[in-house]
Amino acid sequence: MTVTISRLYDNYNDAQQAVRRLESAGVLNSDISIVANNSDSWFSTDKKVDRDRDGIDDRAEGAGKGAGIGAGVGGAAGLLAGLGLLAIPGLGPVVAAGWLAATAVGAAAGAATGGIVGALTEAGVSAEDAHSYAEGVRRGGTLVSARVADADRSSLDPILNESAINLRDRSAAWQKAGWKSFDPASAPYGAEEVRKERQLHGGTLR
Repeated sequence: MTVTISRLYDNYNDAQQAVRRLESAGVLNSDISIVANNSDSWFSTDKKVDRDRDGIDDRAEGAGKGAGIGAGVGGAAGLLAGLGLLAIPGLGPVVAAGWLAATAVGAAAGAATGGIVGALTEAGVSAEDAHSYAEGVRRGGTLVSARVADADRSSLDPILNESAINLRDRSAAWQKAGWKSFDPASAPYGAEEVRKERQLHGGTLR
């Protein structure tokens, strides 16, 4: 039986390390996904990466295929080499790679609850957590999700827990301020809003 484990991080670098630890633990690139807020344009596509010389940016290809370009062209860079820019309803510009991003974009047109929430719930994440994860990315966070064997969950959970936020506590804080659920029709956070949100929770930009 396969289950989906997910964690939210205030800092992209912490999420990046979580992905690398999952890869080192033997989780396949195709089973890992990362979705990071890019409202402050920290990730730039000014320089095209086209190592397989097909005329398409390798990072965008990697995000769509659900695997890092390192695997796609025989390298060893892993999932993070496949990062690409995407737009997901309610989140605005995100930097993403992996199956979740591809599913979210594909589901965006038809999912009543929004692409990212629909993709998470389809993968077995509870609706409550899916809304919180989506809102977390909207507010500047980075989401890491992995599809793993149920038998491996107990050993992989600690890998994701390191530096992850407490989702219940964070959701409760948002609710006290009036938040109810993720709304894909809401305006994405801008760079200044993201900066204030990160400062509020003691996070850094990257």
